[in-house]
Parts: sequence; structure tokens; C-alpha cells
Amino acid sequence: MSTSDIKIWCTWALAVTYEAGEYTKQKFNAEKTGGDSVIPSPNLDTDLVMVCNCLADVLIKAYNNPIKMQIDIARYSKLISPKNTGHNEEKEEKLLERCPPDHEGTKLVDKPVTILDASSTIIAWYLPDALTETTQKEIRAATNLLGPSLKKNGLEDVGSTPGCINLSPAWFQQKHENLSDPEVSASLKGPSSKNILKAIARPAAIASAALRVMHPQQYFAGLRALSHLGDKAVSKELPQMPETLQYWASMFNTLSIISNWETPNHRDHLSIPECFNILTTMGNYSNARMRLSDMGFMEWKGIGFLGHGFPHVDGLGSMAAY
Repeated sequence: MSTSDIKIWCTWALAVTYEAGEYTKQKFNAEKTGGDSVIPSPNLDTDLVMVCNCLADVLIKAYNNPIKMQIDIARYSKLISPKNTGHNEEKEEKLLERCPPDHEGTKLVDKPVTILDASSTIIAWYLPDALTETTQKEIRAATNLLGPSLKKNGLEDVGSTPGCINLSPAWFQQKHENLSDPEVSASLKGPSSKNILKAIARPAAIASAALRVMHPQQYFAGLRALSHLGDKAVSKELPQMPETLQYWASMFNTLSIISNWETPNHRDHLSIPECFNILTTMGNYSNARMRLSDMGFMEWKGIGFLGHGFPHVDGLGSMAAY
């Protein structure tokens, strides 16, 4: 895969993310093939190397523990229309009848796994315990910095502020014609924006490193898009974007933080069927089950894909969706 057209400025946080992704990929390949030990880049600090080691270990466990289903994901994606929001149980049952899973009832998954469709294509990765406690604390710190914005979008409560906020270095206004240039999201235009970006840098690097293993094509497409965006931000003098990109550490261009909210079953139609979303969860909670209705109401304790929902849990928690 050619990366000659990708330019990462050495001052960008994304440069460290790239190093973390390459190290994680090499570590994963070495463990998969029994190859030589991998020496991390000197640009990675000790804590990040340890987190990458943990991630590579969980990735290899998931890779070696596949669950194959009879669903044809290519056919299934063609059957889904914008009307299939995931809210209508009758429509969802009809979809399952046309593309049924190979099990009845609810299937609980609580160990690292990969989910394969009928063609043996990996359509989902489940990576419990991939985030260390230190990384979870960093995400909670970012959520606390976003408290004032979350209050505008949710309800006040004891503990972490409930709500949902979107962070992006290049954001098109929703429900508007996309005729103008993208802008830095409002959540990153305030005085705390640099601190927020620094707080989410390591978690963003870990999610991106996982994508480097799970979907290399999507990973490099994101890297290429951000590289081109950096050039345009400078040449067109887009307000605040060059400064924001300097601290943006994710291969994804948007991060949604959802704090102490339940989410009903739904489907994200703006996502590309051939690509992965990444959902991470953290917090002091119990009895959490994520439901993937497309897979016959398979229940997880963490990462998500396709039609999904997160019902009530005991305790406080938050999710970061890339």
C-alpha cells in the first residue's frame, strides 16, 4: 500500500499515533507468526508502549477466537435502507428473517473475539480490557473538561455530567448544505480546547492503533484525509484548524463522547458499511450489556458495530465513539 502522498508533520500529535500504530501492527504480526521481538520507536513513551503491548495481546486473543455466523454482510448491507433505523422491532424482525444469525435467543460474549460472516470476512472485533486503567482515567479527565458543554446537551446529575458532545477538527454543520469549508467543532473552539485535545490524545492513539490492525485500508484512508486536510487548512487559512490539527491524535475525524446516557437500539446510517466504527466504554459500572440486534441480539460488554444499543447500567460510565 503506497503512502507516498501522506505527509505527517512531525509536530502533530498524529505523528506519535502513527508510530504507535506501526508498533502495535508489528507486535501483533510477531505474536501471530512467532516472529522476533519488536523494538518500539524511541518516540513512544514507556506508558504508551505498555498500552500498545496490552492492545496487541487482546487483538491476538480476539483474532485466535473467531465466531463464524451465517449472515452475508454484503447482502445484508444492501437490504438496509434509511428507514431501518433500528427502532422498529417489526422491521428488524423481518431483516433477521431475511439474513438470520445461526443461533437462537441471546448469545453473551465476554471474551476477546472476532465475528466472521458467511464469507469469513471479519465484521466485528470485541476487545475487552484493551484500555488500561490509566487510559480510562485520561478519558474521564477529558469528559470532566467537557462538563460545561455536556450540561448544555444533557441533564445535570450527581457525578459525571450526562450528555453527548461531538469533537472534530473539521465539522460540517448538520442540516445545512455543505457548500462551505468545514469548521472546527464548537466544542473545540473554547479556552479549554488544547487541554481537551491533550487529554484525549492517548486514548485516540490507542483506538487508531487498533484500527491499524483491524482495517489497514481504512486506517490509511483516514491518515491520508487528515494529511490533505492539513494542507488545505494552511493554504485556505481556515480559522483554528491548523492549531487544532496539531493536537488531534485520531485517524478518525470525529469523536463523540457519551456520558451517563442510555442509548436505544439504533443504526448509524452515516457510517460506511465497509468500514469500522470504534466504541470504547469506561467507568465504574456493572451489569452492562451492549446489544447487537443485527446479530440475533448478541450481547457484549464493550465494543460495537451495526444495529446496537446500550441500556441501563448500574453505576456511572461513559463511551467514546470514533
